Order: sequence, then C-alpha cells, then structure tokens
Amino acid sequence: QVQLVESGGGLVQAGGSLRLSCAASGRTFSTSTMGWFRQAPGKEREFVAAIRSSFGGNTAYADSVKGRFTISRDNAKNTVTLQMNSLKPEDTAVYFCAAMTTDWLISRSANTYDYWGQGTQVTVSS
Repeated sequence: QVQLVESGGGLVQAGGSLRLSCAASGRTFSTSTMGWFRQAPGKEREFVAAIRSSFGGNTAYADSVKGRFTISRDNAKNTVTLQMNSLKPEDTAVYFCAAMTTDWLISRSANTYDYWGQGTQVTVSS
C-alpha cells in the first residue's frame, strides 16, 4: 500500500504562484513514477505532469501548463512537488497526487496510476 498526502493548495490571484507537495509513505518511493492530475467541477480528471525516478528523472507536462508548472521529486524525502507559476483562473481545480507501481514508463493516463491522494483545492481568482 501507498499513502499519498497533498498539501499547499489555496486561493491565489491570477498571475500568482503556488507550490503543491505530496508526501508518500508505505512503499519504495524511488521505484514509482509520480504524477499530478486535476479535476475541475463538472469536468473529467486531467493529466498535469509526471516524473520518473530513474532514467534521468524525465518529465512530461500537459500542453496547458508547459512552461508555467514544474514537477520535481526528492527521493530521500519521499516527496514530489508541483511548482505552479503564472496561474490562470482556468487552473482552478482539485489537484491530486498519484503513484504508479513501476518506474518503467511515464504516463498521462489516470488509469495507469495505482495510488491516489485525497486532493488539494487550488483556486485562482481573476
């Protein structure tokens, strides 16, 4: 089992920044690809960013956040972070941290992630 706990959400004005963190426990974090997803009211959950542990820690981003968001991880602290800059009202959503049981691929599909956090609300006002 893996437990994921997100933190760092809140209310921010458009153009501002927030830093989300996800603390993982219960499994070898260093062998898991980690991802961030978000879900706005009335919409499906969508991919935001993902990062592998090995293979150079390569990353993937949704086109809508590329250049504004940065995902990173600290395997020593079992944490993954999403730095969000230049926030827009359309970034408003509940943000979820997710973990795979493998580090062999990086995926944009929620179905490939095995463990999920409870989510943290991000609200961007215009």
